[in-house]
Amino acid sequence: MNDISSVAIKQLMVHQAGNAAQGSQLILSESAHHLPDEFWQQTLTHFFLKPFNEAEQYRLQTQDNLVYTIINQLFSNEVSVESASKTLAEHFHLKSQSVHAKSGEFYFADFDNIGFDGSAYRAIGIFHTTIKDQFLKVKTRSGNIQLSIEEGIDLKKAEKGALILQKEADQGFIVLIHELSAAKQADGAFWKSIFLQASPIINSYHNTNEALGMCKLFISNELNEHFETSKTDQIDMLQRSMDYFKTHDQFQLEEFGKEVLYHPEVIESFTQYKQQYEVAKQVNIEDEFAINPAAIQKQQRHFKSILKLDKNFHVYVHGRRDLIEKGYDERTGKHYYKLYFDQEQ
Repeated sequence: MNDISSVAIKQLMVHQAGNAAQGSQLILSESAHHLPDEFWQQTLTHFFLKPFNEAEQYRLQTQDNLVYTIINQLFSNEVSVESASKTLAEHFHLKSQSVHAKSGEFYFADFDNIGFDGSAYRAIGIFHTTIKDQFLKVKTRSGNIQLSIEEGIDLKKAEKGALILQKEADQGFIVLIHELSAAKQADGAFWKSIFLQASPIINSYHNTNEALGMCKLFISNELNEHFETSKTDQIDMLQRSMDYFKTHDQFQLEEFGKEVLYHPEVIESFTQYKQQYEVAKQVNIEDEFAINPAAIQKQQRHFKSILKLDKNFHVYVHGRRDLIEKGYDERTGKHYYKLYFDQEQ
């Protein structure tokens, strides 16, 4: 999130929860954690809220979803923060049964003055951390330097987080969600689908993000299975895909096929892959939608135009596929690339 300077943490509950199936212990706090000063407020607010992307929005399932029920009761003043946090910590503890799930700190924060879409809202934040780092602590006493090694949580960002805004309650609230990539790989869809029971809001960000992700997978994996495609051709197509999204305000599937994929058989293969992708990931990508710049920025780091040659060379390709030539040298029995350029920089 961008501006969090005016946000206040009204109450913070901290419990220990995670993976009852492996015998992990559930420890519930009886009272809220006291934040002694402004430094604590600012530090924890930054830790909890900075990772969220406001453009990536979700809603909670409203039927048969304990998270939605408890949060709705809390916003309606039917239950207290202490009671709500305990119920959801226990729910999380029982639901997280994956072999990859770990016990850790379960945070339940009541925020005031969360800025979103031009207004300020109350919001409930739910977070979970498991990773501990070792820190070297330095103390000066009576002219001596004393060192000690302590274990704690890195305050850069929480591993998992959900921010539920008191907005559009009848539709499942507006929810922001984040997970560190390592947590996503280990737990799969647990945090979003099993615990929170949240689904993405289909907007320009969702469509752009999913479409770019689908293009990346199709070009990098699927294309080579059906067509004879060199690595440089794949890189060229990845670049054309990203350029299309950067230079157009509106995505149109038919237009994208003509400008990026060129060949009718490749376009047909891509259209079929889109249907398979939507079924496999349980998402819907519209054939026409407004392109969202924030989603482009997120996906751009995954569109790496790199030729990796053994363990000796990485060639970064930024354009002009016609200035790269691939060949095979019979004398050495090795492949080679020729790069044509005007001047060395």
